[in-house]
Amino acid sequence: MYTNCHTYYSLRYGTFSEIELLELAQQKNIKQLALTDINSTSACLSIIKNAPNYNIDVSVGVDFRNGTKQQYVVIAKDNIGFQNINEFLTTHLHRKEEFPELCPNLKNCFVIYPFEKVLELEKKKFSANEFIGISIVSLRKLLFSRYKHYNNLIIQQPVSFRNQNDYNAHRLLRAIDLNILLSKLPETEQGSKTDKMVSKDELLSIFEPFPKAIENTVYLFENSNVHFSFNNNRENQNQQCYLASKQEDYTYLRKLVFDNVAYRYPEAGDTVFQRIEKELKAIKEMDFVSYFLINWDLLQYAKSKNYPYIGRGSGANSIVAYIIGITNVDPIELDLYFERFINVYRSSPPDFDLDFSWRDRDDITHYIFNRFKNTALMGTYVTFKFRAVVRELGKVFGLPKAEIDSFLKGNNTDTKNDEYIQLIVKYGKLIQGFPNYLSVHSGGILITKKPINYYTATFMPPKGFQTVQIDMNIAEDVGIFKFDILAQRGLSKIKECLEIINYNQPDVKVADMDTVSKFKSDPAINNMLKTGDCMGVFYVESPAMRALMTKLETQDYLGLVAASSIIRPGVTNGGMKDEYIIRHKFPEKRKNGHPVLLEILKETYGVMVYQEDVLKVAHYFAGLDLGEADILRRGMSGKSRSNKEIRAIEKKFKDNCIKKGYSKKLIEEIWDQVSAFAGYAFAKGHSASYAVESYQSLYLKKYFPLEFMVAVLNNGGGFYSIETYVQEIKMHGGIVEKPCINNSFSETIIQNKTIYLGFQLIKDLEVKAIIKVLESRSTFGIFESFDDFIERVPISLEQLIILIRIDAFRFTRLDKHQIMWEAHLKVLKKTSDVSAPKLFQSRSISFKLPEITTNNLIDAYDEMELIGFPLNGYFNLIEKDVVKNILAKDIPLFENKQITIFGKLITLKGTNTAKGDRMNFGTFIDFKGTIFDTVHFPNIAQKYTVRANGVYLITGKVVNDLGYYSVVVDFIKFQKLLPDPRLSNVNNSDKNMFI
Repeated sequence: MYTNCHTYYSLRYGTFSEIELLELAQQKNIKQLALTDINSTSACLSIIKNAPNYNIDVSVGVDFRNGTKQQYVVIAKDNIGFQNINEFLTTHLHRKEEFPELCPNLKNCFVIYPFEKVLELEKKKFSANEFIGISIVSLRKLLFSRYKHYNNLIIQQPVSFRNQNDYNAHRLLRAIDLNILLSKLPETEQGSKTDKMVSKDELLSIFEPFPKAIENTVYLFENSNVHFSFNNNRENQNQQCYLASKQEDYTYLRKLVFDNVAYRYPEAGDTVFQRIEKELKAIKEMDFVSYFLINWDLLQYAKSKNYPYIGRGSGANSIVAYIIGITNVDPIELDLYFERFINVYRSSPPDFDLDFSWRDRDDITHYIFNRFKNTALMGTYVTFKFRAVVRELGKVFGLPKAEIDSFLKGNNTDTKNDEYIQLIVKYGKLIQGFPNYLSVHSGGILITKKPINYYTATFMPPKGFQTVQIDMNIAEDVGIFKFDILAQRGLSKIKECLEIINYNQPDVKVADMDTVSKFKSDPAINNMLKTGDCMGVFYVESPAMRALMTKLETQDYLGLVAASSIIRPGVTNGGMKDEYIIRHKFPEKRKNGHPVLLEILKETYGVMVYQEDVLKVAHYFAGLDLGEADILRRGMSGKSRSNKEIRAIEKKFKDNCIKKGYSKKLIEEIWDQVSAFAGYAFAKGHSASYAVESYQSLYLKKYFPLEFMVAVLNNGGGFYSIETYVQEIKMHGGIVEKPCINNSFSETIIQNKTIYLGFQLIKDLEVKAIIKVLESRSTFGIFESFDDFIERVPISLEQLIILIRIDAFRFTRLDKHQIMWEAHLKVLKKTSDVSAPKLFQSRSISFKLPEITTNNLIDAYDEMELIGFPLNGYFNLIEKDVVKNILAKDIPLFENKQITIFGKLITLKGTNTAKGDRMNFGTFIDFKGTIFDTVHFPNIAQKYTVRANGVYLITGKVVNDLGYYSVVVDFIKFQKLLPDPRLSNVNNSDKNMFI
C-alpha cells in the first residue's frame, strides 16, 4: 500500500536498509510496498530477492528528484518497465542533467505526480498510467482543490523514517551533504517528520473518504511485478555465447585446447588428457564455455599489444586455462585441486583475476567496452566509517576541530561541549555503515547477455566507463559474474626492464618470460629466495617475506608457492604458520599432526595453508559434501553474507566430527583453524601465479640488476622508499647521478652503468617545466651553457632555482651558487626585455660575482629537500656516537649476545600484541649496504620514538628464530645530522639568499 518508500540508498537522505524496510512493513502488517529510492535503483534487486522471506509483494521504481524537490515517482509494471526506468535515470546521471518537469512516456511504467507538484502544473492531462499521489498530510489540501473528484488519485504516503532518531539522523545527513551547520539547514532540504509508515488498517481508515485512491493503489500493485531469479534458481546473466552458438563455442574451445596442448606438455600422457576431458566436460555442463573464451579473447588482445599479464584466482587450478594461456600455472605439476576450480555444486564460474600493468589496464578496459555490447564496471558503495562520521558531525554541530581530534585520540576531558559530543557519538554509531557514495569496484567488469539497464541504472565516473549502481554480492546473486581486470606495478617493472635492456644492452639475448621452468631450475635464482636477496621483486621483497623465506630456507618453486600463502594473515592468525615452519624444518615434528589431517594434507604436513585445504578438511575430515564444503569456503573468504547459513554448516561440521569419534578438543582446534582463515588465505593456484611472476622478476634482477632497479624506480618503487632502491643500484655497481639538464629525462634512465635520476623525482618541479626542457633539447640539441639554456627555455625563476639547487647544470662546471646569482640577474633581465619590442639587441652585461662555493654537506641538504634523501647516504652526514659497533653481516656471530650497530632506517611497521599494546618491527641498513631487522617490544616502542628518517644507534640482543636473525632492541638513539653550513653564522634576513 506504500508507493514511495526510501532506504539509505537514497544517499545522505534515507536512514535504514532495504531489509529494515521489509521488517518495518511486516510489523505494520503491510503486504505491498514499492521501493522508490531517490535517483537510485541500487537496492531494487536486493529487496526483490529478500521480500518473499517477509511474505511481502514488492514493486520497484525511482523517486526522481532535482535536489530534494520531488518531480514524480515512476514504478515499473514489469522487467521492461524497470529497464526503461533505468535507461531514463542513466541518461540524466551521465549527462548530469536535471529531470524534466513532466515525465516522458516510459512504457510499461506507472507515474505518480505528488499532489503538491500537480498544483504547480497548468492543465496537466493525465493518461491511464499516471496518477496524482496523495499523502496523509496533503489530504487536507485535497478537500479544497479541484482534484478531489479525479479518478486517478492514488495513495502516496512517503516512508523515510521509523522514529525521531531516524529523522534526526536524516537532518544530520542532509547537513553533511550540504556541508553546512545543522542550524543553517533549510526546511526545503529535508523531509517531513510525517514521512513514516502507519499500519495498513490505519492507512485505509485515513483514506476511506477516497475509495478511488485505494482502488488505484491496489490496481497498481496488482499490475506491477518485476521478476528476477536468485541464488540456486538464478540464470546465468553473463554473455551466453562468444561465437554464434553454444555448440560453436564449445567446438572452438576444444580446438584451442588441443591445438596448444603440445606447447605446454610436449610429452603429454594419459594424466594430462584425462584431466583435459574432465575439465571440458565440466565447463560445458556448467555453461562456462563463453566465460573462458571471453577471458582468452582479452588476453589475445593483450598479447597483440605486448602487454604483460598474470592470470590467477581459482581459475589457475584449470588445465584448460593453462593450455590456452589464461594462466601460467601448471595444475598437474602443483597437483591443484580440481574441485576448488569447478564442482557440480558451484553455480558461479571460476575466478580469473587478470593482472595487467598499471599503464595498460585502461586500454584493456577500452577494448572490452568496444569489443562487447553490454558492458559496465562493477559498482561498490563506500560506507560511513565511525571516525569519519564523528568528524563530519563535529563540523555540523560547529565544534572546533581540535576538540574533535582530542576526543578521537581518547581524551575524554569534560568540556562545555560534552552534550554535543554525546550526540555525535550516538548518531555516529547510527550512521556508521550507511552508504556514503557510489564508487567503482577495484577491477570488476560486467559483460551481460541483456542490456545493463535491464538490471540497474549506471553512473559515469571521471574515467568515462559507465558503472552500475549495484555491488558484486547482489550481482552474483542474480547471476551476473564479474570479470576481474586488475592493475599492478610488478608487471610494469618486468615490461619496462625488458625495454631498458633492449636499449642499454641491445646485443644481449634475454630469455622468453614465459619459459618460467628455466627460471625455477636456476640455482642462482633460487639462492636469492633462500637469502632474501629480493629487493624490488614484487611481494617477496617485504621484510615479512624475507624473514619467512629465510626460516623456510625457500629454494624452489613449490616452496615459494607455500610461502606466498603462509604469509597471509589467516594462516598466521590460526597459529598455522609457525607450525608449518617447524614441521618443514624438523621432519620428526610432523608426527604431531592428526593422522587424518596428515593423510589429507600430505604436501603441507597436515597444516592448512591454502583455501582448498578448507574444502579438503571439510569434506574428508568432517564428512561434509562438496557443496557444503564450498559454502564453508566461500563464507571463509568473505563471499557469503548469510551468517545463518555458516552457523548451520558449522553445526554439521562439528556434529559429523563427533560421530567420527574425534575429541572435542581436536574438533574445536580444527574449527578454529578453519575460522582463522577469515578471508585471508590464498587459493593454491593464486599463490602459484604470484610465484611465477616473482620468478620472472628474480631472473631479471639476477642477470640485469641495474636495468631492473631502474624499472623499479620508474614504476613507483615497491615496499620501500626510492632511497632504498638507489642504494640497491649502488650495491650492484651502478653509478647514480642526480638529474642532469643534458642527460636526464622525466623518468630515470641508464647509460651503460650510469643511472641518471629522472626529473619527475624532484619535488615541486612542475611537469610543464620538464616538458619545456625536454622539448628544447629534443629539437635543438643539448645545452651548451647556462646562457644557452636561459635563451632557449621559458621557465620561471622558481622552477629554475629548483634545477640549480639539485645541481642539474653541473655540466657547466660552474658552482651552483654562482649559477644561482646569474639566474636571478639574467632571468629577471630576460623578463623585463620582453615587455616591449626593441629595434636592436642590447649587449650582454657581465657581472663580477662574489666567490661562493658549495660542498658535499650543502648538496646533501638540497638533495634531502628536493629528492627526499642524500645521494651519498646519511652515514656521511651524522655526528656519530663513538662506540664499538659491528656490521650487519656479522650479526649471526653474536647469537644471544648484546651488540651495538648503526643502521639507517628503511621502514618501521607497528602492530598490536594480544594485549593490545603497540610494538614495532624495523628494517635498517648498515653503512656497507647490508639489511638487518629489529624487534621493538611495547616497553621499548613506547620509551624510544623512531620516526625521523636517518641513522640510529641500536643496542640489543641477537636472536635466532628458526634460522632468521634479528636484533631485539634495548636502546635506540637517533644520530643528529651535521648542521647545514648555509645556516651557520648568518642572520635570518640573509638565509633567504640560499633558498
